[in-house]
Amino acid sequence: MGKLILGIEEAGRGPVLGPLIISGVLIKESNIDKLIEIGIKDSKLLTPERRRELFPQIQKLSEQIVVKVVEPLEIDNRFTDLLNLNTLEGVKMIEIINELKPEKAIVDCPSTNIPHFTEFMKSKINHNPELIVEHKADINYPIVSAASIISKVIRDEKMKELETQTGLVLGSGYPADPNTQAFLKKYAPHLQKLPFVRNTWATIKNIIEGAEQKSVTDFF
Repeated sequence: MGKLILGIEEAGRGPVLGPLIISGVLIKESNIDKLIEIGIKDSKLLTPERRRELFPQIQKLSEQIVVKVVEPLEIDNRFTDLLNLNTLEGVKMIEIINELKPEKAIVDCPSTNIPHFTEFMKSKINHNPELIVEHKADINYPIVSAASIISKVIRDEKMKELETQTGLVLGSGYPADPNTQAFLKKYAPHLQKLPFVRNTWATIKNIIEGAEQKSVTDFF
């Protein structure tokens, strides 16, 4: 059968709008070379069209794929519980590892403290896989690149679904996106009421505070 290897990577860590997606791709070690052959690389190095083309090919080569969709409300609630984003990602990664039980798991580390993050994961994993936790794992390991592509395609789809459901132009959800900036500016007084907004993000807090101050000065 061959060793089962799991790659885990996220998409949507930094946006102010929309979910965080964390994906695990489980594959036979013998199929790793096939990932390279079809052109797998870090999702950020591929066009959206190419990512969508590779998505079903990754599915075909994989034994199983698990995707965790972390909505803004869960992110915001976690932050009020003093659980930072690195820990939240770690919890979701552990859930994927415990569900798929690979013999080897490769994780793109979200934390600057790799030893601490590794020990945190090991303390919660319910079996004993070989665990590789590195920065830039999405560049160095094709299986993690594959998980990166899965996460990115799903997040892009989720953002398009939000636009369809709301009739709003949201853009990518990243603060640097002009469409996202325009949305935030236009709907500043209402952001706290929208379930797809990450209200604990400093960018959102500053926009809301600015809108509140402006509404007060409008009376004078």
